[in-house]
Amino acid sequence: MKKSSVAGKWIFYVALILTGLVFFAVLELNKNIPAGWGIMLLLFVVFAVLYRRKLSGRGKLIRTISWLCLFASGAAIVLLTQGPYRLVPAVPEVDEPKQTGIVHVAQGDIRGVLTGDETVEMYTGIPYAKPPVGDLRWKETQDPEPWEGVKVCDHFAPMSMQPSNSRIYDSLSQIVGYHDYEMTLRDDYRTMMSEDSLYINIWKPAGDIRKAPVLVYVHGGSLKTGQPWYDDYSGRTFAKDGVVVVNMAYRLGVFGYYADEALAEESSTGTTGNYGLLDQIKALEWVRDNIEAFGGNPEDVTLAGESAGSASVSALCASPMAKGLFTKVIAESSSVSTKEPPHSFRLMVQALADGADTRAALGIGEAASGGQAPERSSEASRQELKKMRELPAEKIVNMAELNHHITVDGQALAKTPFEYYRDGQFNETALLNGYNREEAAPFVLFDRITAKNIHEKLETILGDYTDRVLELYPVNTDSEASEAYEKIFSAFYFGYSHYMWTRQTAEKIPVYEYFFTKENGRLGAWHSGEEVYLYGNIPTGKKAGAGLYTRKDLEVSEEFHSYALNFIRTGDPNGASSGSILPDLEGQELPRWKKSGTKGQEPGADVHEIGEKTGEMQDENLELYRILDEMYGD
Repeated sequence: MKKSSVAGKWIFYVALILTGLVFFAVLELNKNIPAGWGIMLLLFVVFAVLYRRKLSGRGKLIRTISWLCLFASGAAIVLLTQGPYRLVPAVPEVDEPKQTGIVHVAQGDIRGVLTGDETVEMYTGIPYAKPPVGDLRWKETQDPEPWEGVKVCDHFAPMSMQPSNSRIYDSLSQIVGYHDYEMTLRDDYRTMMSEDSLYINIWKPAGDIRKAPVLVYVHGGSLKTGQPWYDDYSGRTFAKDGVVVVNMAYRLGVFGYYADEALAEESSTGTTGNYGLLDQIKALEWVRDNIEAFGGNPEDVTLAGESAGSASVSALCASPMAKGLFTKVIAESSSVSTKEPPHSFRLMVQALADGADTRAALGIGEAASGGQAPERSSEASRQELKKMRELPAEKIVNMAELNHHITVDGQALAKTPFEYYRDGQFNETALLNGYNREEAAPFVLFDRITAKNIHEKLETILGDYTDRVLELYPVNTDSEASEAYEKIFSAFYFGYSHYMWTRQTAEKIPVYEYFFTKENGRLGAWHSGEEVYLYGNIPTGKKAGAGLYTRKDLEVSEEFHSYALNFIRTGDPNGASSGSILPDLEGQELPRWKKSGTKGQEPGADVHEIGEKTGEMQDENLELYRILDEMYGD
């Protein structure tokens, strides 16, 4: 009995400790407030005392119920002590950042804040449009209302409505995927989300400046997720270099790209399905009208974007509505300028069918049939639209999968971007664009590709051309199949669009195409992996993730950032290093980046590698692109 009692005691404490470790791990991954840790610790201490004194000798049922109560109480603590919802501060490293002077914009007066080193002024959360809520949900972007007094712009506005992961999922992604997870012992918070999200953010050099070049950045996220405050593309470093940097939130998912005949009928222009793109145009108009107040030159605006942001940029380059709102373009890892863009794009018939399926999924009306939206009377359409507008945002936000595509709507785009480019109608005056070697890695990470199934997988996108493509990427083993699939996926969904964009423009404007190949301790040359290099935001010192980068990473960032900075200033990436990342390299001449199509080259055939080595190379996937040309009839 004595040995049995001792063994039971040890089993109890081991089980209690393991259970406690699980709950405390959940608290950490979920970023609960410190009070949650204290309450959880108290719960386990009280349970241990009560169990040993009152319950250990009771029947099995009572003991089982007591453990279930412990689990339920622990779960309740996790749920009830989550971080509060707050706005993201413009300068999180300083508790009370110094305020700037007053800036006068068309709608009123604003103040921003200075970064900790007082080299950059930040103005975050400036309205560039009326909140698209209530009757303005799914309407063209409206000009903002004026305000009285001085608006203090020291926090980012809520991010646009979007499907969201749990905090635990995000933490595990940082641990397993990005390797930059940071344990914190301070109060944490959850970032706010709202339909009222149409706000602009500005970084500028501190002090009085005039006629500075302007960079406007459009964030990515498949047109269904994303936010303006992500550190990788912060405008701080470019602002230190004398550039006025702007980014904005825009409507995403079902809020930005839902299409409905009833919406087209109530619109004076007949548009529907492109509200996110119209937001971006309105933001560019705001920049044109107000950026001079921040020292920027409205006639020297470079438009940039990554992933879906780059797809948006390519659509803006084609849109007559955006003509004159920017000059130069930096486009990273996507475009909708090909004949049949494989993502982020659709024609109106598909948009209306997606809209019907969205309504049906929400219990309103019939689904599409045969790729066509059902016919409805005008009155039925209006009533269904009324019901859609009455639904709370939280109920429709998860309809993003059906609604994250730029649409040929007849207003922003009267024809496909490919047709605009084919006809020589585009807005950019110089183009720096490109993609990464391992673009597809995050998208195929969990695909089980083998030597036996790769042909079947590729047939879904390549059809009868699959055999010819696989001749370019020989496969004998499962590892070779996985590698080949990733390369083909990267080239098909990303590389080919930049090859085409370069071909469409190189004879008329200066075009510079890159191929990013640098790997690091955080990621390979994955989709979006180039941003932290181009924008000059590699973490250093005690910042989370700093240990994942080496001196070589900083050297590559110095090169890429300097190329981009030179391009923003002059339309040509060539010149000297800025020293923004590594001051000891300031003034060194960068490796020469040739314009695409010069000296008899085929436009798009040669690209400028940026990675462990920097210089000209032939695109690794050129032969595949030529097969895709045949497939699309180009």
